[in-house]
Amino acid sequence: MTSGSVRESPHDQRRRLARLLLTVFLLTFLLARIVVLLIMTRRMPDLFLHVGGTHVHHLNYGIVLLAASGAWMLFAPPEGRTRTRVATAYAIGLALTFDEFGMWLHLGGGYWQRASFDAVVVIATILALLAFLPAPRALRPRQLAAAVIVLAGVAVFGRLVYETLDHAGQRVAPALREIEDAAPK
Repeated sequence: MTSGSVRESPHDQRRRLARLLLTVFLLTFLLARIVVLLIMTRRMPDLFLHVGGTHVHHLNYGIVLLAASGAWMLFAPPEGRTRTRVATAYAIGLALTFDEFGMWLHLGGGYWQRASFDAVVVIATILALLAFLPAPRALRPRQLAAAVIVLAGVAVFGRLVYETLDHAGQRVAPALREIEDAAPK
């Protein structure tokens, strides 16, 4: 910080970090989905790692990143740019892991499971709330009431989006399963 500049409050620092996590999480999720689709449709070389005939899914890379960055944050809390880098690694790990949430929830099945998308929406919503809501102690009763109304509206909107996506998923799912069945093994 330069002299004369206003120092960021701890809450503002957390919000800034949450915005970074949200952005990196969503970009990683989108990139993972695009890369997998390109590999499955054979428009990109097969980058899947196979060890002893076993396909190592990218959720495993995510678990390693989550474990490493989480341990770093717990046992050697980073500051400044290092904290930003560790948070970025954490967000990438979170996205890679939850992109295949349906597979580890059901211990198998196809990549395009709806549960994975739903999990990503839940995680993104939590990160968005952390990133954009004011500190709870800073809310006045009127603001708190407005926040509850907005969250209720978001929940209703989310339900409508869920139903729409469920309908769209029923139409798109057979095509995605076909792509997955024809993909490199």
